[in-house]
Amino acid sequence: MGDHSVEALLRVGDSCLVLAQRLTGWCGHAPALEEDIALANIALDVLGHARGLLTRAGELEGAGRDEDALAYLRGAEEFRNLLLVEQPNGDFAHTVVRQFLFDAWTAELWKGLAESSDEVVAGIAEKAAKESAYHVRHSSGWVVRLGDGTEESHRRMLAALEDLWPYAGEAFLDDEVDVAAVEARLVPLPSSLEKPWRARVSYVLEEATLPVPPDPWWQRGGRQGRHSEHLSYLLAEMQVVHRAHPGVQW
Repeated sequence: MGDHSVEALLRVGDSCLVLAQRLTGWCGHAPALEEDIALANIALDVLGHARGLLTRAGELEGAGRDEDALAYLRGAEEFRNLLLVEQPNGDFAHTVVRQFLFDAWTAELWKGLAESSDEVVAGIAEKAAKESAYHVRHSSGWVVRLGDGTEESHRRMLAALEDLWPYAGEAFLDDEVDVAAVEARLVPLPSSLEKPWRARVSYVLEEATLPVPPDPWWQRGGRQGRHSEHLSYLLAEMQVVHRAHPGVQW
C-alpha cells in the first residue's frame, strides 16, 4: 500500500484525534456531572480510534513515525482532519450538533472500514463500530432533547445548525486519494456514505422539530491540509508538552 493509503487513514485518524482534543475542553464544564463524564468517555473512545489508525498509518508509511510522532510533531498543514471537528466548542448546542454530525458519519464509516482488506484496520473498525453506536445514540438524544425542548434551547440548536452545517458535507467529497484507497480495498468511498448519513440526520432532526438546512457550498480543504486558524491554536495546546520535552519517555 502506498502514500494514498496512508493519507486515507490519516484523514480518519486525524479527525478522531482533533475531536477528542476538542471534547476534553468540556471536562469540568459540562452542564451536568453525568454529561461531564459522558463527554470524557466519548473523548477517550475517539482518542483510542485515533491511536489505532495513526499507528497503522505510521506502519504503512514505513518512515519510523509512531502515533506520538504523527500526533505531536506535525504542523497544521500536515493534518488531514475534517474542518468540522476543529470548529470551537461554542455553547453546548454547538458541541452537540458537531458531535451528532460526526457520529452519524462514523456510524456508517466504521461499518465500511470493518470490511477493509487491511486486517489491522478492520479490527480497529470492528471495535470502533460498537462504541460509535453508543456515541450516535447519545448525541441523537441530546439533539432531540434540546431541539424539542425550551424556546431558548431550540433557538440555540438552530443557530448551531446554521453555523456547522456548511462543514458537514466535506466528509463525502471524493478525490484521487479516496479513489486509490478504495481500489486497494482499504476504505469505503466517502460519497457512498452520504445517503445513509442523510437518512439518519433527517430522521433525528425531524424528531427534534429542527429543519434540515439547505445544502450550501460545502466548506472543504481540511482533508488536503488546508485548515482554519482554529486548528493551529488547538495543536499548540495539544503539542506543547511533547515539543518542550522531546524524546522523553513517560
